[in-house]
Amino acid sequence: MTSTIKIGETEIGSGLPTYIVGEIGINHNGDIDVVKKLVDVAAKTGLNAVKFQKRTPELCVPRDQWDIERDTPWGVMKYIDYRYKVEFDESEYREIADYCDSKGVDWFASPWDEEAVEFLEKFDTLCYKIASASVTDMTLLAKVRSTGRPVIMSSGMSTMDEIRAGVNALGTDNLLICHSTSAYPCEPSELNLNMIGTLSREFDVPIGYSGHETGLSTTLAATVLGACLVERHITLDRAMWGSDQSASIEPQGVAQLVRDIRVVELALGDGVKKVYDSELGMLQKLRRSPTE
Repeated sequence: MTSTIKIGETEIGSGLPTYIVGEIGINHNGDIDVVKKLVDVAAKTGLNAVKFQKRTPELCVPRDQWDIERDTPWGVMKYIDYRYKVEFDESEYREIADYCDSKGVDWFASPWDEEAVEFLEKFDTLCYKIASASVTDMTLLAKVRSTGRPVIMSSGMSTMDEIRAGVNALGTDNLLICHSTSAYPCEPSELNLNMIGTLSREFDVPIGYSGHETGLSTTLAATVLGACLVERHITLDRAMWGSDQSASIEPQGVAQLVRDIRVVELALGDGVKKVYDSELGMLQKLRRSPTE
């Protein structure tokens, strides 16, 4: 993998600092104050960006599920009504965009339908994320690519042939592929982190990692294996209502993840063997046979 992708002012690729994304998704439960608190977490901990999901519910929810009643934070309601509850309108997204800008945090979203793309275009979004569920949605992929913006494509719940078809539809210009397993939370035995190398060998694009596991160590391992973008769901409290909360990281964990990724980047070095100045004292003290 030799190419790079640019999101906003940040270039992403092999050998460059890891671009770290906090997936807010729908963990805000329709509350813009929760969004702002999570953006504050992102700014404080050094996340590069936060990400949302944007749907047009009547297009994304199968008709036979509309009237199914669900327990929600607002009581029992029809599923279609719940889906609308967790969608922000244009004025709310304006508020979110302004708030992210004031905090120096990039933001973008995963559109789940073509109308959602048109909605997000109003905000001159930095890039688009193709959710794993949308890899085979060729109409959506064509709509996203028509904007000319950089694209991040997740690869969960997809076969290699489906990934190849998605890449063919999008083209490799300004494309980044994220390895992912779409289980919430995901067991370590199904993370298959070596897929980062598999994707890198096949596609001449930057490779990232979108994780849904609990804990942080396997996400760090993804960066060692070459992931140049890392995405994890973030939350104020994993006990909050919502299907994604259990696979999310709380603020203290976000801070630890960012800190540890930056330490790992320093530790990886350049792969060229050298004798460091810090070793010279030990060399003189311990080596019996100096190099001639």
